[in-house]
Amino acid sequence: MVDGVNPLDAIVKNDLKYLDILPSHIDLVGAEVEMVNIEHREEKMKNALARVKDLYDFIIIDCSPSLGLITINSLTAADSVMIPVQCEYFALEGLGKLLNTIKIIQTRLNPKLEIEGILLTLYDSRTSLGNQVVEEVRTHFKNIAFKTIIPRNVKLSEAPSFGLPVIVHDAESKGAISYLNLAHEILDKNGIVR
Repeated sequence: MVDGVNPLDAIVKNDLKYLDILPSHIDLVGAEVEMVNIEHREEKMKNALARVKDLYDFIIIDCSPSLGLITINSLTAADSVMIPVQCEYFALEGLGKLLNTIKIIQTRLNPKLEIEGILLTLYDSRTSLGNQVVEEVRTHFKNIAFKTIIPRNVKLSEAPSFGLPVIVHDAESKGAISYLNLAHEILDKNGIVR
């Protein structure tokens, strides 16, 4: 229970047997402002997830890399972080700031936080820029860049409009297959037998 509310009551039902989805709420829009003067504000998500973490093998927190209190809460609550990098040049500029924030979180709030990997997304093989970003990320972050690349894909883009994960919306799409490949790569990297 968090403030009298059981977080499991907000889980959205879906067609995947072993996947629970808890979407963010409109109340998060003002959360960062409201949290400014709260004591231990960086640990609110960690404390909320502590109540349910034993019910799951993995909990994935999807948040924007805004570097605000929601992101800091996510990094403080996490065991590892996956860094998505859009295959567009301006995305590389924010990567350095995010990596610096991760180092600060590791030093001050969560010494166990590890970088799971850097995931290249929105890749379009037809563009020179996309290929350049892939090359630069793989050159500079060869040990932590995932082999899997998520392509720019129509089915990935439209799945949220149907309220479905892409694997349910269209399991045969390139986007869905890429995410399945990423899941296999993460399981293999962590020595988890499938």
